[in-house]
Amino acid sequence: MNFILIVSMILFMITFIIMSVSSFLSKKMIIDREKMSPFECGFDPFNKSRIPFSLRFFLIAVIFLIFDVEIAILLPMVETMNLSSLSSWSMVSSIFIVILLVGLYHEWAQGALEWSS
Repeated sequence: MNFILIVSMILFMITFIIMSVSSFLSKKMIIDREKMSPFECGFDPFNKSRIPFSLRFFLIAVIFLIFDVEIAILLPMVETMNLSSLSSWSMVSSIFIVILLVGLYHEWAQGALEWSS
């Protein structure tokens, strides 16, 4: 019991030291206006570098990524059909597809799939 306590304290101290050193080293000491501004062929920027980002585009991209991962999960289910019983495989597949359809209906009902509002 004492060995576990000693090892955990040593790990805690090593973690604390590493986090403290990384926090100290990541601080920028000198803030330079020229280094903080975007480079535009030596001239001062004509426009702001931070243009507004469309949140609707971001939402569509996130929904695409979610459904892309879900399809990657669905594809191996065909291979596992031979390895498991048909009733358990169909139950798991049905539950997974129902969860996907409920999520799709929720996104549709909230208007997340409408490009123009």
